[in-house]
Amino acid sequence: MSRAGAWCVALALGQLGGSLFAQSATSPVSGIYTCIDAKGRKLTSDRPIPDCVDREQKVLNPSGTVKAKVGPTLTAQERADLEAKQREEADRRAALEEEKRRERAMLARYPDQAAHDKERRDALAQVNAVTQAAAKRIDELLVDRRKLDDEMEFYKKDPSKAPQVLRRQIEEVNQSVAVQRRFIADQDLEVRRVNARFDDELSRLKRLWAVQAGAAPRR
Repeated sequence: MSRAGAWCVALALGQLGGSLFAQSATSPVSGIYTCIDAKGRKLTSDRPIPDCVDREQKVLNPSGTVKAKVGPTLTAQERADLEAKQREEADRRAALEEEKRRERAMLARYPDQAAHDKERRDALAQVNAVTQAAAKRIDELLVDRRKLDDEMEFYKKDPSKAPQVLRRQIEEVNQSVAVQRRFIADQDLEVRRVNARFDDELSRLKRLWAVQAGAAPRR
């Protein structure tokens, strides 16, 4: 068997086979070890056979029956690859468990679409309240701007003669209006984000509700 074949065998056996051989190297299983080496020779020994580290070895009782099997020993790179695959599998299982936990939490929070729709409306209402507050602030600023513009009428022919304080106030009002308008634009984006989130949740929830509804009659 090639090195690649031995690695595949070890992967199929998992940690059990690898750990069993490692244990046999330090505290060998008592019995007669036998294997067929890479040259096709049948070897036997009272301890693990070095020429068969890349393949399975059988441990026989005195009667000749198989007492145990020892998996092939892995190289450092093969063991690292195997451990990496095992970590990936553990991470995948953990991710699946976390996803199931989130789904259970979603079902508890939204037992039906009415509950989900209500929370969407509440979230959008909060964004709308912030937008309305910004719009109200703009109206107030524009009132202040009109008052300042009335004062600037005295300097219409030569605005450069307007007091520095007056010009600074106009600039500050203009900047505040621009800030509030950008804020309103951000809230428009927030509305899209909220709807996108609830749309995604609703798509997943419909599947979960359908599964739950199908499981209830069977129970």
